[in-house]
Amino acid sequence: MNKIHPTAIVDPSCSLHETVKIGPYSVVGPDVELGPNCVLNAHVVIKGPSKFGSDNSFFSFCVIGEDTPDLKFKGEKATLEVGSNNTFREFSKVHRGTAADLGYTKIGNNNLVMPGVMIAHDCVLGDDNILVDNCALAGHVKIGDHVTLGGYTLVHQFCQLGSYSFTGMGSHVTMDVPAFIRVAGNPTKQAGVNSVGMERKAFSKDQIANIKKAYKIIYRENLRVEDAVEKIKADCDLDTHINLFLDSIHSSTRGILR
Repeated sequence: MNKIHPTAIVDPSCSLHETVKIGPYSVVGPDVELGPNCVLNAHVVIKGPSKFGSDNSFFSFCVIGEDTPDLKFKGEKATLEVGSNNTFREFSKVHRGTAADLGYTKIGNNNLVMPGVMIAHDCVLGDDNILVDNCALAGHVKIGDHVTLGGYTLVHQFCQLGSYSFTGMGSHVTMDVPAFIRVAGNPTKQAGVNSVGMERKAFSKDQIANIKKAYKIIYRENLRVEDAVEKIKADCDLDTHINLFLDSIHSSTRGILR
């Protein structure tokens, strides 16, 4: 049986796994699906249409699956899709998508969304990301896997941050950040390779050195991006990680921050 506090309000159209727990004064709106072992603490609001996998945790005063305030949104059906083992801390908020773009917001697995974080409409997040307190993602932002956003990071709409990238506290990201790159400062600029993050993910010294070599070609040799990419292909070991780095450059639509 679900463990639902008597003060909680749960719409009858919801689909709740029998192991779901819902705390005092929480509200679960229509068309919400919560998978096994999801836990809502007190004063949580979840709206739909939205779907959640297993083992997601929601802390007090987070608002997940709300309508976007984007003025283009006219009440059309838009969804939120969330994987498993994500944590949404106090006062975080996630908006569903809009028909003007994807029609959905999507969050993968094992993400930590710290207090006060905003994830706006039509954002797509991968797995194992950490969004530190009071970060804000404008609409249409894409984040890969194993990304860390330092506290108070602001990300402009339509920006992409590649896997294993890192932003320092208070960064203002207005262009795309390739995989493995660390950015910081105001104005925000590249600040090297996220070698500490790579070490924590058990990258070898040779793998890190290979990424650093590619970084120097892109950022230190004063080449056009197209020419730097060709030099990387010629001079670096084209392993999985270099290919990920290059893919994040090829997929850029706003141009890379450098």
